[in-house]
Amino acid sequence: MKLQKPKGTADILPQESQKWQYVEMMARAVFEDYNFKEIRTPLFESYELFSRATGETSDIVTKEMYDFDDKGGRHIALRPEGTASTVRAYIENKLFAPEVPKPVKMYYMGSMFRYERPQSGRLREFHQFGVECFGAKNPAIDVEI
Repeated sequence: MKLQKPKGTADILPQESQKWQYVEMMARAVFEDYNFKEIRTPLFESYELFSRATGETSDIVTKEMYDFDDKGGRHIALRPEGTASTVRAYIENKLFAPEVPKPVKMYYMGSMFRYERPQSGRLREFHQFGVECFGAKNPAIDVEI
């Protein structure tokens, strides 16, 4: 048996990795210039988080999500996007509390997973940057985003 990377994934070798690091560094600098702070969420979450966030009948849930039951019988999914996990973390960690300064501005970057037909520029494991803002009173925040 020949061991190979899974279909729809890519190895990012050292020379290419340096380019990725540069892009990530520049993205972080821009996000932080606008007072966004990095959040890191789990690579997997409860299946229900994504099915509720994107809709039970969405293509992401019905066709594209990598999901499984773990050894404890919990229905788990690899994250297909970053927004739902960021919202979950905001709520779970009570960042909406009055004593937390508003707006709460967060950014994320990392691997996401969708079971799609691999093609040029579209892999099953892909990297996504994103920003989320909670509690802003001024609609001008949409311009920042």
